[in-house]
Amino acid sequence: MRTSLKSYRKVSVESEISVASPHRIIQLMFEGALQRLAQSRYAIENNDIANKGIFIGKAIGIITGLNNSLNMEAGGDIANNLSELYDFMLRKISEANINNDVQAIDDVSEILRTIKEGWDAIPQKDHHIVSHSDV
Repeated sequence: MRTSLKSYRKVSVESEISVASPHRIIQLMFEGALQRLAQSRYAIENNDIANKGIFIGKAIGIITGLNNSLNMEAGGDIANNLSELYDFMLRKISEANINNDVQAIDDVSEILRTIKEGWDAIPQKDHHIVSHSDV
């Protein structure tokens, strides 16, 4: 049952990504990173070292993807500031991994949630204008 549920979720997300706008893909990346951070926190709290490494690695991969999708030329100061925030988050996650620090995970989650809320607040009519690669 658990395996089929995971398979369903994977197919469901892959299906959504295949038809998603660039704006929605970034939303999904934010959601995925926040989920992986929550799972990392849970693994740290339960001394589950194997899963901690897996989930932290996935969170790092997603945040790196967000950072790499920034258009530094067109995005100006906003892109530079976001890039610095992503770099900061990656350092904090690495520290959390080394020190089993749930507070560092919480700090990164809070920053990421704030960025996501700003992204989510972009009106539907402007989604075609703003993509992460424009920032």
